[in-house]
Amino acid sequence: MSSSTVTVPTKMKGWVYSEYGDPAQVLKLESEVPVPDVKEDQVLVKVVAAALNLLDYKRMEGAIKATDSSPPTVPGYDVAGVVVELGSKVKNLQVGDEVYGNINEAALLQPKKYGSLAEYTAVEEKLLALKPQNLSFAEAASLPLAIETALEGLEKVGLTSEMSILVLGGAGGVGSLVIQLEKHVFGSYKVAATSSTSKLERLKSMGADLAIDYTKQNVEELDHKFDVVFDTVQNGTAAVNAAKSGGGRVVAILPVPPPASWFVVTSKGSALEKLKPYLESGEVKPLIDPNGPFPFSQTLEAFSHLMTGRATGKVVVHPLIYIL
Repeated sequence: MSSSTVTVPTKMKGWVYSEYGDPAQVLKLESEVPVPDVKEDQVLVKVVAAALNLLDYKRMEGAIKATDSSPPTVPGYDVAGVVVELGSKVKNLQVGDEVYGNINEAALLQPKKYGSLAEYTAVEEKLLALKPQNLSFAEAASLPLAIETALEGLEKVGLTSEMSILVLGGAGGVGSLVIQLEKHVFGSYKVAATSSTSKLERLKSMGADLAIDYTKQNVEELDHKFDVVFDTVQNGTAAVNAAKSGGGRVVAILPVPPPASWFVVTSKGSALEKLKPYLESGEVKPLIDPNGPFPFSQTLEAFSHLMTGRATGKVVVHPLIYIL
């Protein structure tokens, strides 16, 4: 590890679960959590903000127990913070850099024991990117897993500007970014998305040409069929039936039956760098649920809100620390 002027303690505050179960029962705030060791290809990040994902909740319940790192565990995939220590083989980042990223390269395969819901987390350099200066730490933390998922899914289906696309769950953390990437990065000529009644105007503001109220209209009965359907809500049957027969492509982020295909995102700092110009220009904007950000002490309330299924955009925990 390189030396620095930043003093790093050996213990930290963090949210920890020691057994699988309902997060409301098993997730506890502890003050004597070991600060993770930094491997040669990693940096230690002092966490300023973190975002919650459905995957965090499912992991605590034991849904990926077979491939998970064993408890006790600090949950959290998304992070934004400040680099305070460098591994010996770190090449580009420096102490003091403001960074963000998804800390787990393979979301379901041995995710880290020390996640982002603590004062410090150790992350491979290749999974991080410099935070765009126009974004707050809370905004940056809301992006990594969701925007990497949106980008990877659109690349998997080979989206082009000539294709029409439907997003199921357009107001959610992933769906809101799929809409924006379709419109501003891939240049899709027709973007449709679903949400509840109260969120339709939000869809239009993000670039949707057609905002569909799923409480009043069945996407399977639309006159228009789509070249691509991006399912963020595990509604595989509707997704398949809304796609063009014989040539439509369906991609999902949760398990769905064939002929739809689903995938698990691979974290890459390079994906965040690729999208940096769109974030800096404001063409692609983070969407944080208006009930937040939640303070660190209210992380349980943040998870509870996430699991209502009514969040608009990402649920963010901030601040974790005072900025250096």
